[in-house]
Amino acid sequence: MSTGELLNQLFEKLEGWAIAFARMLPNIALAILIFVLGFFAARVLSNFAKKQMIKYHVDKTISGFLGRILFIGVLVLGVMVGLSILNLSGTVASILAGLGIIGLALGFAFQDTAANFMSGIYITFNHPFAIGDVIKAKNGIMGNVIDISLRVTKVKTFDGPVIYVPNRFLFEDDFTNLTEAGQRRLRVAVGVSYGDDLDKVERIVFEALENTPGRISGEDITIFWEEFGDSSINFTANIWLDYSKENKAFVGAKNYAIKALKKAFDANDIMIPFPIRTLDFGIKGGVTFKEEVQESGVLEINKNGQANGRHTD
Repeated sequence: MSTGELLNQLFEKLEGWAIAFARMLPNIALAILIFVLGFFAARVLSNFAKKQMIKYHVDKTISGFLGRILFIGVLVLGVMVGLSILNLSGTVASILAGLGIIGLALGFAFQDTAANFMSGIYITFNHPFAIGDVIKAKNGIMGNVIDISLRVTKVKTFDGPVIYVPNRFLFEDDFTNLTEAGQRRLRVAVGVSYGDDLDKVERIVFEALENTPGRISGEDITIFWEEFGDSSINFTANIWLDYSKENKAFVGAKNYAIKALKKAFDANDIMIPFPIRTLDFGIKGGVTFKEEVQESGVLEINKNGQANGRHTD
């Protein structure tokens, strides 16, 4: 085949492609228009849906998630319609099959991310906790929930730092929501001496803690006597506090209770004893310090019980 014939076939091929392209120009223009309109329609519908959900007091996280789903759905629909106009239905089927395979591969590769995502959906719709709640996770993380996304929950600890907790840990493991019930019991551990009147102690404790900040007036202050300790009779004073998103005055209430009990005990001669230790001397025990010193002859014990050094030559 000569060079001239090759050029003629090439020009014929190019001419055929040009004619086909010219015939497809209206479809291409329409497909591009649908792509653009689909993008803007997806954005407008997504924003409108989020505003309507917020208007009807739907949770911000839920409204954001549903808005993104709506945006992706409308956008994908526009792409499918545009490709169909271009007579690329087979391409659409191939793209969907490819996306399925890619999604399966990504699912295996990013199992933890997928688990966090699904856990975030559960948390978003079932509300085991909400923004503003105080939670304590199984690993000891405790603080205020300041944000809930589809992957992590942001918890601001009482010391200030913000911790990003993967949602699957809050979905798979148990955690404590301290503000959901709206109340929390404050326990103050105290000990009094064996010589004090316990009925008098109870009366003084009730009076001292009556005005604890945040105390629920309908709940009685209670005392649980716990044990006969080494140096004291130990008990806990229990106060029910209002504890919610708006009122978290737990630490302040505990500070008040400890100071109020100390002042009340001092004013009524109630003793919080120091630990008492009895020392035994001698190789077999049973010998007091005074006897041990006198027997050694190193020190003299005067009539006031004080030890004086003995000089020897």
